[in-house]
Amino acid sequence: MKLHLVSLNILPIVRKEFRQIKRDKRILSILLFIPALMLLMFGYALNFDVKHTSMAVYDEDRSSVSREFTEQFFISEYFTKVQTLESKAEINNLLDAEKARVVLVIPSSFTKDIQRGRAASVQVIVDGTNSNAAATVLGYINAIIQQYSVKVMTESFVRMGQQNITMPIDFEPRVWYNPELESAKFLVPGLIAFILMVTAVVSTALAIVRERELGTMEQLMVSPIKPIELILGKTIPYTIISLFATVTILFLGSILFDVSIKGSIFLLSLVTFIFFIGSLGMGLLISTMVETQQLAFMIAAIVSMLPTFILSGFVFPIRNMPIIIQGITYLLPARYFLVALRAIILKGAGLSAFWDQALILTIYAVIMIGISSLRMRKILA
Repeated sequence: MKLHLVSLNILPIVRKEFRQIKRDKRILSILLFIPALMLLMFGYALNFDVKHTSMAVYDEDRSSVSREFTEQFFISEYFTKVQTLESKAEINNLLDAEKARVVLVIPSSFTKDIQRGRAASVQVIVDGTNSNAAATVLGYINAIIQQYSVKVMTESFVRMGQQNITMPIDFEPRVWYNPELESAKFLVPGLIAFILMVTAVVSTALAIVRERELGTMEQLMVSPIKPIELILGKTIPYTIISLFATVTILFLGSILFDVSIKGSIFLLSLVTFIFFIGSLGMGLLISTMVETQQLAFMIAAIVSMLPTFILSGFVFPIRNMPIIIQGITYLLPARYFLVALRAIILKGAGLSAFWDQALILTIYAVIMIGISSLRMRKILA
């Protein structure tokens, strides 16, 4: 009987909230349009893959050997040849104008040194403005030079009559979970956490404040509605719409970026639901603490957007942050949600791999909903 009465009290609030969402174009755009737009923007624009780096070549040797060495850099997609220089004086201007990110300088003694069995020196000048990209480029260059050096040594041994040549270490790399090393597959799960956090907190932060500004809070205060019923009535519509947005993101991620769910869909839904309930609780808590929708929107955006983007591990690795900042990240629910998301979507892992993260998310959701209920009880009292 009590459960029936609760459902009767919640349903009118749910219907009212759906009508309000339908009328308020801002909420609709936050819940439906913005997630898809952010997926496209971040998925294509936020890319850590370092490919097609522009390279210029200054070859003083101008021999067939130096040309063969140079071509090693342009066999793959990592480098693109943009210019062949005639003098060293052109190097500075080329790098200053950002017409090339890398300049390969081959000395005139290159072929003679190789033919005589001496170490041939080459110079590689890299634009270090973007330190991450420069470090990656240097790694590519080192691998290419090492591979060419092994080729030269092998040919030298063959000429000396040594036919069976075995390298000291047989290196066979195998990359699991993301063999193509595409950054989109790393970013899309993070985008789900980022978008869910922002949409849930911002949309629900406006819920109670809107009642105050419209003057309908007094009607709620004199109605036989309990705080938990009001919270459920306010959150159910946003839960339904935002979970629909999550399915849309996963679908678009699969179509556009080939990010498929390798693990359990049930586990993914469960963890997402828990995280979303906690985010809704945070939004409602903000909604009970401010008086205007403008202030609620600003606080919700700051609390949800910046920490999730910078400190959750979505873009920047937490292990590279200072110790103090790493300590702060333990307060962010998105940190734990991201671990679970990537384990399910990319690795196909089971609950045993992230049960502790799921437990912390559950505690967070219970605390947020509990505090929101207490605040709501004071407002309705």
